[in-house]
Amino acid sequence: MAYQTVVAAFDTAAHAQAAVDALKAGGFHADDISVFDKNRVGLRQPGLWERMFGGGLAQHEADVYSQSLERGGNVVAVRVPDNEVAHATGILDIHRPIDVHDRAITTGIAPAAKVEAAAASIAAAPIAAAQKVAVSPKLAEAHDEVLRLAEEQLQVGKRMVETGKTRVRRFVTEREASADVTLHEEHADIIRRAVTDPKYVGDIDWADATIEVRETAEQALVSKTARIVEEVGLKKIGTDHVETVRDKIRRQQVEIERLGPDGKPIPART
Repeated sequence: MAYQTVVAAFDTAAHAQAAVDALKAGGFHADDISVFDKNRVGLRQPGLWERMFGGGLAQHEADVYSQSLERGGNVVAVRVPDNEVAHATGILDIHRPIDVHDRAITTGIAPAAKVEAAAASIAAAPIAAAQKVAVSPKLAEAHDEVLRLAEEQLQVGKRMVETGKTRVRRFVTEREASADVTLHEEHADIIRRAVTDPKYVGDIDWADATIEVRETAEQALVSKTARIVEEVGLKKIGTDHVETVRDKIRRQQVEIERLGPDGKPIPART
């Protein structure tokens, strides 16, 4: 069985690792997958990329790979049988690898005419263009049927609702009240006493006469005064609490089964 090496360059190690994980999940063995970064020994040797990935690698592609590593990126290479090239390329396309030809032109590594000529001379480019969709057109073209996997995500929002009202009403009531007060009264008292003194015997006034005393009495006077004794108002007090929202979300998964020519399942490699 003939094998090919599919190569993809990524600007970040995180994207490269995601692509590696996807390759493993897609059934490719870890021993067939290699990841290169700028710390790997010997990457500066002349012609290293050509020796590793074959003579079909153009010079501008090798230069882009080296430049990507110098800027902190990663290069992922996977060795696959001929009939698995489309499968591996599709997985790498999903994780947005560098478009080698565009990068060579925009960074000045090679002129556009030279890049286009090199691309035309290679039957299958080792790196697919970066895709902005989940499934690349190249993968869809290689496979008549494509399974798109969906996953629900739980999103929790908030809305304000009225939970009730608090009302304060003022009204008047009456109650019995009492107070003690001391009242003073003055009345006339008749005083009679016998006169035995002889000097008053000859001094008699036969004219009519009247004496009087004004009698007085205090009465209670009732008056009422009002004053403010209390204030009652309303204000809002906000409180926060954490509420855990639970729901079920759906996720589509795939089960990969490899069949031999006889239609029987092929055991996965460990």
